[in-house]
Amino acid sequence: MNDQIQPDGSAEHEYEHGALGDAEYAEFMELAAEEGFDIEDVEGAIEAAGHGPLPVLAVVGRPNVGKSTLVNRIIGRREAVVEDKPGVTRDRVTYEAEWAGRRFKVVDTGGWEQDVLGIDASVAAQAEYAIEAADAVVFVVDAKVGATDTDEAVVRLLRKAGKPVVLAANKVDGPSGEADAAYLWSLGLGEPHPVSALHGRGTGDMLDAVLEVLPDAPEQSFGTAVGGPRRIALIGRPNVGKSSLLNKVAGEERVVVNELAGTTRDPVDELIELGGVTWKFVDTAGIRKRVHLQQGADYYASLRTAAAVEKAEVAVILIDASENISVQDQRIITMAVEAGRAMVIAYNKWDTLDEERRYYLEREIETELAQVAWAPRVNVSARTGRHMEKLVPAIETALAGWETRVPTGRLNAFLGELVSAHPHPVRGGKQPRILFGTQAGTKPPRFVLFASGFIEAGYRRFIERRLREEFSFEGTPIHISVRVREKRGAKKK
Repeated sequence: MNDQIQPDGSAEHEYEHGALGDAEYAEFMELAAEEGFDIEDVEGAIEAAGHGPLPVLAVVGRPNVGKSTLVNRIIGRREAVVEDKPGVTRDRVTYEAEWAGRRFKVVDTGGWEQDVLGIDASVAAQAEYAIEAADAVVFVVDAKVGATDTDEAVVRLLRKAGKPVVLAANKVDGPSGEADAAYLWSLGLGEPHPVSALHGRGTGDMLDAVLEVLPDAPEQSFGTAVGGPRRIALIGRPNVGKSSLLNKVAGEERVVVNELAGTTRDPVDELIELGGVTWKFVDTAGIRKRVHLQQGADYYASLRTAAAVEKAEVAVILIDASENISVQDQRIITMAVEAGRAMVIAYNKWDTLDEERRYYLEREIETELAQVAWAPRVNVSARTGRHMEKLVPAIETALAGWETRVPTGRLNAFLGELVSAHPHPVRGGKQPRILFGTQAGTKPPRFVLFASGFIEAGYRRFIERRLREEFSFEGTPIHISVRVREKRGAKKK
């Protein structure tokens, strides 16, 4: 994680106090104590908001070995669907877990099988993508059955991925079953940890082993070096002109363009110099509707596009201006927002629009995309090159907002004025107030607000809108979490 240079010139590791320097952190904690907040709760709130993405643990294995039961055991509640037959889990499902004070994400996957077709192939593809996206893997094997040919195939897959692996020998319900678990040394993945996902036996020792291989935070996959090229992902529905746009900004035919939708299958990285700066543009496959119903190359292409967005710093979302804004366009925008990426919306094929279509497009943007009114907009034509010079300034604006850091003192002065001028509505005879807050992280900006009572979603949106207006958070999602002060005298149990 990059060091953050403080105003006094000292390097401050961002992970120590979120985005706060030592002096600012001490002043902030003093303020929290004066307002009656539990110091541990405040520290936890800053850590939770400041860490950025949590490390990811994928739970994989062949069908019906007890992956979902183990996931429920790890997260401490019955949330993953469990049934005594194979194939219940199909999609990748993510949950948040905590063990020994460390928080991480757990991804439950469908059973992986080799040489399967149809929906089973899609399930296997989801499991493979989960392995690729994870920071560590728990490989679950049925100790009663022993290592099968499919288990051996999963081992080869894991070795190819190169991720740390913890081997869980499941269905060991007592000491007699530990001999069965010992046979799994033959898989060559190190010590098999005998567990019973159903009864909880041995899961604590297994999770201790997981924490040893799981990083404190996932490796930051964008901005590989200080001063290195910034990564820009071009995303959108099939046939909106992503490859044409890449060719136009590159000034040559770098990628194949065809009127047939779905020409691009794998993400294509290209270093391109624009405005005196070198950028890494990533052309991606079009994201289709009903991804889970796709098969073969199209299915894998959609997964690779999602991975490319995760690795990017800015998502340039292309929308075909000649067609109505679709539900799929909105889903793609939501995907970029949830990934926490800076964002630019490019309306392509602008040269084909007549006055009537332009009028109705403006109305569609106002109604369908109001939730991302903060994203810079450019009207371009990848075919003619119209307004291409506006693309880089829009990207730079989005990046600047994505990396903006507001000092705690300035933020609290702003919050004080805002709450005085526009107090929270009275609900149930009480009027909750925002007491103070801090920015705990950047890329994207993450804020923690401390309040005297529950803050309604509408008022949170109002605060977000005013934050954008005051501090120029253009082109970036903003994450706001609110911590409510417990009643004075209440003790943590």
